[in-house]
Amino acid sequence: MNFTVQYWHWLVFGMILIMAEIFIPSFTIFWFGLGGLGVAGLLLLFSDISFTWQLFIWAIASCVFTLLWFKFIRPMMTDRTRAGIAREAAIGETGQVIRAPENGRRGMVRFTTPLLGSDEWSFICDSSVSLGDRVTVADISGNTLVVKKA
Repeated sequence: MNFTVQYWHWLVFGMILIMAEIFIPSFTIFWFGLGGLGVAGLLLLFSDISFTWQLFIWAIASCVFTLLWFKFIRPMMTDRTRAGIAREAAIGETGQVIRAPENGRRGMVRFTTPLLGSDEWSFICDSSVSLGDRVTVADISGNTLVVKKA
């Protein structure tokens, strides 16, 4: 009895591994399943690949997919906002005045990265500031920032 592994065997194996990710949330089994799908695609194109080479290609492809995920893709998915940071971490951040305070009306400052969940904040300042000035957060008073000219 001579048994040869067909492309659909790898296809089913890859899909089982990908579906196993639902029950084992490590997000690494997915890449091994994707490697199995890659071997299935190769076998569909070149049906005379030996089983030893199939296993080797699967292992290499799975490692490459996993490495690409952890090295390049996952770091780009990190949350770069400053939402939820403590008050002390917000102090010292620098922003640009987009509306100067005048006649009892508070000014508005914009930050390049969101500060405590928002990129625009109303502010009060002891010294006079004008449109376009850079200001630094000195304190937080309720929903208003207390800033000083940078």
